[in-house]
Amino acid sequence: MTTNREIHLASRPQGWPAAENFRLVTTEVPTPGPGQIVVRNQYLSVDPYMRGRMNDVKSYLPPFPLDAPLDGGAVGEVVASEAEGVKPGDTVLHGLGWREYALLDAKAARVVDPTLAPVTAYLSVLGMTGLTAYAGLLDVAGMKPGERVFVSAAAGSVGSLVGQIARLKGAARVVGSAGSAAKVERLRALGFDAAFDYHDGPVRESLRAAAPDGIDVYFDNVGGDHLEAAIAAMRPHGRAAICGMIAQYNDLRPPAAPRNLALVIGKRLTLRGFLVGDHGGLREQFVREMSGWLRDGSVSYDETVVDGIENAPAAFLGLLRGENLGKMLVRV
Repeated sequence: MTTNREIHLASRPQGWPAAENFRLVTTEVPTPGPGQIVVRNQYLSVDPYMRGRMNDVKSYLPPFPLDAPLDGGAVGEVVASEAEGVKPGDTVLHGLGWREYALLDAKAARVVDPTLAPVTAYLSVLGMTGLTAYAGLLDVAGMKPGERVFVSAAAGSVGSLVGQIARLKGAARVVGSAGSAAKVERLRALGFDAAFDYHDGPVRESLRAAAPDGIDVYFDNVGGDHLEAAIAAMRPHGRAAICGMIAQYNDLRPPAAPRNLALVIGKRLTLRGFLVGDHGGLREQFVREMSGWLRDGSVSYDETVVDGIENAPAAFLGLLRGENLGKMLVRV
């Protein structure tokens, strides 16, 4: 192959992204220089945090530049190498997705063993997604055996793992919210004690019915009415791990703070935002424990796969609309 297709950011979305914000561009397959490799991407990840990088605002990651390929997690096969320790045929995990072929420094890639797990697992349950769930629940929120846990967007890639890890770590009750009846049924199959469709009524009322004794830990992927409901349901000294707030990523106006935020004082609550990159020290422990759970069938994970690099924007838009079950991936 001599041609390489990439998805560029053509314009910055105003509110909800649309197909015209993206452009499919054909370039040449790059040639590696000293210390570099070329990877033929097999799968790429689309994730909610990417929406924030499409805005030209200061954040914990720089914004995507216009008229240049987007990036994100990807796994693929090395097809050319000018670096020691990485050879053609190796499977690597790296951060230059949204393109068929990626040129990068070998030190920015991690060689993985495709015989230990499907390669997609390194983008989900054994990768950033799994570590986010593990670190957020156990380190950031500090969940203890016997506690009650609520997870929003619980049928997504992170949320579904949070609920299962909570169960394995001895939670007394695990509750999840999701966006359809089918997703609610899937949560029950994954071992959640209760689950509800947030479209069926006010989240506060649904959570009260699902967790009548309150909650000790909230893993937040949504924000908005879910965060407000969790604050209302939290028991004294409850903790919230704030992973994402997808409900407001496309809002043109700043959201109002939870109307019951003053309850944080009397209940002595802790609301803590976190980034998975701050918890790399847990990676070995996480991989060891998660690998064991996968081997013995204690943890299951779901994937929604869209075919073709040209359909990566559609996969991303589908993710924002909640069309995925588990991890949203593009098979390049």
